[in-house]
Amino acid sequence: MERGTPNPRQRTLKLRVDAIDRTLPGGGLALGALHEVAGGGPEVEHGAAAALFIAGLLGRLRGPVLWALNQADLFAPALAGVGLAPRRVVYVEAGKSVLLAMEEALRQPGLAGVVGEIGALGLMASRRLQLAAEASGAIAFALRRSRKFDDPALDAPSAAVTRWRITALPSPEGPTDSLGRAHWRLDLTRARGAEPGSWIVESPDAKGRLALSADLADRPAAPAIRVAG
Repeated sequence: MERGTPNPRQRTLKLRVDAIDRTLPGGGLALGALHEVAGGGPEVEHGAAAALFIAGLLGRLRGPVLWALNQADLFAPALAGVGLAPRRVVYVEAGKSVLLAMEEALRQPGLAGVVGEIGALGLMASRRLQLAAEASGAIAFALRRSRKFDDPALDAPSAAVTRWRITALPSPEGPTDSLGRAHWRLDLTRARGAEPGSWIVESPDAKGRLALSADLADRPAAPAIRVAG
């Protein structure tokens, strides 16, 4: 399932970082597919960087986005800061019914994407979401959160096409002693039809654009962090 042959006609959403897009089948994240994103280390619980990563990507698509929450702690202005306007987002406080909300949303026409904040995600549930995304053509993101940074459930088998870990790094100094754009380590820990990889990037700007860290742009990608599972 994880190493199936990618469909060459499948539409993709480019990250617009050549070093990353070249790694992904089709040159970007597959639309009409499920992708998993989680934070790294203590960020696993709050998922702030992971949420911004997702929002920056969705900000470059047209159409409304459904964001299913299991708790009311999403900061909408931060999403707007990476290009996902609040007027485009339908927030659903779904509690323990996030998976159901995602699946039902993916059956509706016209959505650009669906996001669900999820702790446990079994193979069967992820398969249902993947099939629903394939049928609708919308991109789906499972934002994985857990109170344990080493939760083995985060690495359980999944039907998601890609799996990412986003780890916040210390921000460099910007002009006039201010802080520059936040730096992240993006780890592609698993991808169907591709090899894992790892990159140091600058967080999305107001138009959702990532960039390789200026200090590392000309260096080869770092080896991926291997996770259990």
